[in-house]
Amino acid sequence: MKAIRYYTYGPPTVLTLQDVGPPPVGDDDVLVRVRAAAVNAGDWHLMRGAPYIFRAVAGLSRPKANGLGSDFAEQVEAVGANVTELQPGDEVFGCGEGTLAEYVSVRQDAAVLKKPANLTFEQAAAVPTAAVTALLGLRDVQPGQRVLVNGAAGGVGTFAVQIAKTLGAEVTGVCSTGNTDMVRSIGADHVLDYTKEDFTRGTRRYDLILDNVGNHPLSACRRALTARGNFIPNSGSGGRWVGPMNRIIGGKLLFLFLRQRLVNYVARPGKDTLATLHDLLQEEKIAPVIDRTYPLSEAAEAIRYLEAGHAKGKVVIAV
Repeated sequence: MKAIRYYTYGPPTVLTLQDVGPPPVGDDDVLVRVRAAAVNAGDWHLMRGAPYIFRAVAGLSRPKANGLGSDFAEQVEAVGANVTELQPGDEVFGCGEGTLAEYVSVRQDAAVLKKPANLTFEQAAAVPTAAVTALLGLRDVQPGQRVLVNGAAGGVGTFAVQIAKTLGAEVTGVCSTGNTDMVRSIGADHVLDYTKEDFTRGTRRYDLILDNVGNHPLSACRRALTARGNFIPNSGSGGRWVGPMNRIIGGKLLFLFLRQRLVNYVARPGKDTLATLHDLLQEEKIAPVIDRTYPLSEAAEAIRYLEAGHAKGKVVIAV
């Protein structure tokens, strides 16, 4: 089978399309023929081995795992002897490892479910990581609250705007000039063009801020929160060693004696969260926004485009 592989850390040029053997299928595994995959920020962080804290798990001098990709939509090719929930021919979506490939093997208890019938494979592949990140970040939202999504036009942001609306929030999306119409079209009640307006200097206060960009000091973001508001960081710079961790640690200290809260979390896709998203997608309460689709042979270019930070929604690989 053909698969994207890399054996050293670096820019997208380290990625190659190779012929490799098919993945093994154990008794509890599902072998799937990948129809579409998506690329996420985690892919280019792993590819570059940056920030360096990633290498403690991924491999100090070179990557331990040579494949990239975690999101997929595909058709079940074969199942192990103990698999009961899925059968060959089922169309599924979810998360795995090394999904930038023609085939991937996943455990039946992993985050994999039957694909919503109203979505194409490309649309379904755009969902898991980004939508789970948005859903878990917004889990405390209550009807009538004011929610601001900084970076509303990106992969996580486009899902966050829609999910916040389904939860009954009044949603403000922050994006660039060229994306204001799109963000408004997916449900944002208010749209701020960051080239013209700084949300941290406005008069409006928010019950929750989901920050997918990290381009404002935490002290400034606090000014935009209500007295008991929550700040949810989902990005940020911080240098080559620990990346956004220093921002999170500093934020915890800053918010330590305040009624406002900084809430950090790890977005681990599971069957429960994926099932919630499945229902929202099936009922057409949310929908993926896809910017560009690349063939598997151009995965390096897809990651290069995503890394530039200007994607409008998701970047998908058609396998």
